[in-house]
Amino acid sequence: MIARIGILAVVLLGSGIAMAADIEISKVYGTELPGKYKHPASIAEFDSGDLYIAYYGGSGEYELDTAVWCGRLAKGSTEWTRPVKIADTPFHSDGNPVVWQAPDGIVWLFYVVRYGDTWSDSRIHAKISNDGAQTWSDAFVLGDERGFMVRSKPIVLNNGDYLLPIYHETGHDREFVGPDTTSLFLRCDPKKMAWTETNRITSRLGCLQPAAVQMTDDYLIAYMRRGGGYDPRTDGYIVRAESHDGGRTWGEGKDSSFPNPNAAVDFLKLKNGHLMLIYNDSMNDRTPLTVAVSTDGDKTYPYKRNIIEGKDDFAYPYAIQTKDGKIHLVFTSLVRTQVNHAVFDESAITGGK
Repeated sequence: MIARIGILAVVLLGSGIAMAADIEISKVYGTELPGKYKHPASIAEFDSGDLYIAYYGGSGEYELDTAVWCGRLAKGSTEWTRPVKIADTPFHSDGNPVVWQAPDGIVWLFYVVRYGDTWSDSRIHAKISNDGAQTWSDAFVLGDERGFMVRSKPIVLNNGDYLLPIYHETGHDREFVGPDTTSLFLRCDPKKMAWTETNRITSRLGCLQPAAVQMTDDYLIAYMRRGGGYDPRTDGYIVRAESHDGGRTWGEGKDSSFPNPNAAVDFLKLKNGHLMLIYNDSMNDRTPLTVAVSTDGDKTYPYKRNIIEGKDDFAYPYAIQTKDGKIHLVFTSLVRTQVNHAVFDESAITGGK
């Protein structure tokens, strides 16, 4: 079923496809596949031109049968492959996969393995592929401190180093993220392939799931989900932090002007230097899903559009810009049972300005 609301907003109903004139949103995977739970998803473009989605799925968020699943949209194809399981830790839950191809062609899969009752008992694991994600290495531990988690894509710094956003989640309440939850980064010199930690970003309510961009050799910006619970509040904002030494150290996380209902955000730098922030433009609900664009280096965001909204949750956005300049955005809906894929040009948000 296709539905439209007004001129600028679209709504996804059930397992149907919603379209505006300049934005296409389609279901990729839903409840017709084994494992009702499907959340959160990441997407990558490979050197071959294939698109690849990773998500974790199973019977529920905290169930031991959750595993990492991946599917491919081959270049020139119009249909995603049926998902296959590529990471499944015996007797433990797996979650939050991030798939990414490095400049040297190696495909990385970063994901979380939970060793206790809550996500604060997690560690970061990884696998690599040398054949475009056709086969994978054995798993290895990348961040072994309990509470370490991953959610956002790495970036390649101007000096060639990799910067992987991670966070340290605290507390043992499944409905509350502790205020001492912090964000940080793992930095890697690909010539040595050794990952080292940056300092930790602290903030008023706690901050997690950072997404970063590099503006100059020295100056980087990160936006993060705020901590706390899910009760209604009037002071929950996306957290923002800066680095002035090339991402080696970071300042304190401070409230931005963007609301945040304790939900993931994404942030990326486009090929033309513009910045794109994707978030739920609400203090308490994971709807609408909004895209904002800055053309002046994060000073202002005059261009903003709700690309999908309604009574459902539209959560955990993860976006890339592909070689052809298009934005590919994945997110979940229908109580974390459906993975969706949106495709649009920056002009769909800015009106071509």
